[in-house]
Amino acid sequence: MKPEQPATPMAPESTGLGRLPRAWQWCLLAVLSLTFAALFEMAGIPAGLLMGPMVAGALVGMNGGTIRLPRQFFFCVQFVLAMMIAGSMRPDLFATFSSNWPLFLAVILSVIGVSTLCGWTITRMRILPGTTAIWGSSAGAASTMLLMADAYGADVRLVAFMQYLRVVFVAGAATMIAHLWVTGTEADTATRWFEPVAGLPFLATLAVGIVGGFLGKVLRVPAGAFLVPFAIGSALNVSGMLKIELPQWLLALSFALLGWNIGLGFTRSIIAHARRAFVPTVVSILVLMAFSGSLALLLIKAAGIDPLTAYLATSPGGLDSIAVIAASSDVDLPFVMALQTARLLIITLIGPALARFVADRA
Repeated sequence: MKPEQPATPMAPESTGLGRLPRAWQWCLLAVLSLTFAALFEMAGIPAGLLMGPMVAGALVGMNGGTIRLPRQFFFCVQFVLAMMIAGSMRPDLFATFSSNWPLFLAVILSVIGVSTLCGWTITRMRILPGTTAIWGSSAGAASTMLLMADAYGADVRLVAFMQYLRVVFVAGAATMIAHLWVTGTEADTATRWFEPVAGLPFLATLAVGIVGGFLGKVLRVPAGAFLVPFAIGSALNVSGMLKIELPQWLLALSFALLGWNIGLGFTRSIIAHARRAFVPTVVSILVLMAFSGSLALLLIKAAGIDPLTAYLATSPGGLDSIAVIAASSDVDLPFVMALQTARLLIITLIGPALARFVADRA
């Protein structure tokens, strides 16, 4: 997750919904998002406020819509989600990781290894050129992989298609599994959108998030708009120096904007450009998801992690959408995010060298 939303490299379409004024496109997107979100929420599906706008955004994008989420809004989404997760961190998490770190590291490296193998296979079959398949298959934050792929000469449109298609598959599967796991005790808290919040802690939370997000941008930290506020907020929360306060309406808005950011990435030109790679990409996604599920079973048996927490912790991204689903479900959110964040950091560090190494041997 880079601080800014990756720009779509092609010109917007001028057919279908693209003929409508942008204001009307936003209105249509909002109406569709509210409709789908309401249906998902009534069905008791976790993260309906993410999945509804994601589906609506994909429908608008694939039917010629030309609107895109402004980068400034995506920046806000990242630091709000970062502070939300930081507020759930607790001191005993470090003890859990220190006692099982070889297992957790093996799980992370296994997901990276299998995703790289999928990319190598697609490259070897000459379906996609160069490092494109390798970056597209990398199990990191989708927007981070896009920016790194662009820097190393891959076809960004194909990488975008592969990454966001995986996000949709993984988020959809995780949402449905979480829905099957949900007990009836959770629905009561989901409707308190406008509860009063403590003013000073809320302002302090926003201040830490904004400053941390800008610091991540200035220092050019990969996924800095998320990781830097997350790290600072977690440290302040665990030490007791900051009580993190975020109103439900702000979280709901952030979930919806994240859904739009993902859904609107599915444009006609990207889908047409990636048509040949569709079936191999779907197969590689399903293989990676099945392998991640087997790793979840390993965590359940070896570390005593509850099944839904283990599944979300090993799911191959994206980090932000998994965070929303985990926050909407009865799971160990700190554990899920610790494992997801560790994988993002490792793939960010070794990704460029790994992509070059595999591409040279494909």
